[in-house]
Order: sequence, then structure tokens, then C-alpha cells
Amino acid sequence: MRVLLASTSPARRALLRQAGIEPLTMAPEVDEDAVIHAVETAEGRTLPPDEHVLLLARRKALDVVARLALEHAEFDGLVIGGDSMFELDGRVLGKPHEPSVATERWHAMRGRTGILHSGHSVYRVVPGHTPIEAHAVARASVTFVDDMTDAEVEAYVATGEPLAVAGAFTVDSLGGPFISRVEGDPSTVVGMSLSTLRKLVRELGVAWTDLWNRSEDSAQHP
Repeated sequence: MRVLLASTSPARRALLRQAGIEPLTMAPEVDEDAVIHAVETAEGRTLPPDEHVLLLARRKALDVVARLALEHAEFDGLVIGGDSMFELDGRVLGKPHEPSVATERWHAMRGRTGILHSGHSVYRVVPGHTPIEAHAVARASVTFVDDMTDAEVEAYVATGEPLAVAGAFTVDSLGGPFISRVEGDPSTVVGMSLSTLRKLVRELGVAWTDLWNRSEDSAQHP
């Protein structure tokens, strides 16, 4: 049973590898901002975090499934798409991109608790059959230390790590020591909830343990 991660996120790939799965990878060709804008314009509302991350996770997975049908019709396995957003005081905090934005975020997050929303979409792909999908959203609360100094904020932002991750923090790397508590599946904060993925995989009729395939020479492309 092959597993294709519809993402090039090192964190998501590392999660699967730690869980015994060496995934293939393919970057989805999805304009996330355009997708959200189109839906919000059509519906006349701002999507709440859970709907936002699930919509993008499903679009990413579907994009890769469609491309497999054209480029790798022999693929037999699972395609996994994901998306994450961090919410603090009702505000959605995406990737900060700029150091000044990341610094402002950390000044606001010290001693506070926010919610990480993670959308998951899993497709079962079998040659000659219509793909079937299962999806879900997982949430985990994250509490930050209240004694992080301005110098630590500056040093952390200077590493560049928080600039390209949802909420401007990681729990499994340099940002870990500045997080005092996580409630929920810890892997949700890294990028995907492994317990949620296991549930979705079972809904599609596949045993999680059948996905274990870690080997040193595993391929990285379908």
C-alpha cells in the first residue's frame, strides 16, 4: 500500500516517517488564496478556521489525485492532503512571512493559549475505480510560556524558522522550549494529527499497520 503526501512540508513528511511510513511526495498546484477568496465571495462570509483548513486540505488532495489519473494511472494507494491554521482570541494567524510580523505575534502569544486547526483529506486510489475520500478536522490547544524575553523572541525570529509556519511557531524544533502545554494530539501541532489520519484510513477500509513501509532506499516520487 503506497502513501502519497500531497505536500512538500518537511514537518508532515517527518511525522509520517516517524510513524513508520515512507511517503511519496507531490506538491499540489493550488492557489490557496484564490480558492478561499472564491468561496468566501460566493457565500458572502468569512470561513471559520475549521472550514478553511478542511477546504484547502481537500483541494490539495484532489489536485494530486487528478494529476495521478493523468500522469500515474497505475498508482494504487492513499493520497493525503493537509492544511493548518492557528487561532488566537478569535483571530486567525497564518504564516507571518516577515520578521516584524513574527515578532509582533510572539509578543502577543506569550503566556496565552491558542488553537491549532488541522484539516485532513485522505483519498483511496485504485486503478480503474473512482477514488473515495474521508476527511476530518483536528484541533489542539497550545499554551506559550509567559517568561519568554524580548531577546529570546528576537533570537528565535532571526533563525527564520517561524516565518513560514502557521502561527509563527513549531513544537518539534526550535520553538518547542517556548511552549508550556499542548492539549490534544501533539502531532496536530506539527502539521497533521496521526490519530485522525489512522481513523480516516480505517474508514477507507485500510489498516494503518499495512502502511508501515520504512526503508532506507524508499523512493520520494510516485
